[in-house]
Amino acid sequence: MPAAIRFFEENDWPTVQRRCHELVRYARERISALTGLEPITPDNPEWFAQMAAFPLPECEPEQLQQQLYDEFAVEVPVVTWQGQHFVRVSIQGYNTQADVDALLNGLQALLGNV
Repeated sequence: MPAAIRFFEENDWPTVQRRCHELVRYARERISALTGLEPITPDNPEWFAQMAAFPLPECEPEQLQQQLYDEFAVEVPVVTWQGQHFVRVSIQGYNTQADVDALLNGLQALLGNV
């Protein structure tokens, strides 16, 4: 436990968490623009921090998830809940905007083809 605490202190973890949240916000804005679908939560840190789900148009979730992985090297859950499809974006300290952009590029390329 002391090593974990030291790691968080040495790496200014509150700053890392804020950067991660901003990347989720970036994904939220871009996925909403791409799909034309409203997010399911307000743009407020009380509703999401480093992970959030975003609605997708009609698709084959398993196929989309596999294609994102195979064709764009993006591993992300695509799920169905109450008849609606969602992509769940989870950002951790090692993720970058390039990772989010790879997801966005994959979604843009594939949503018309699923």
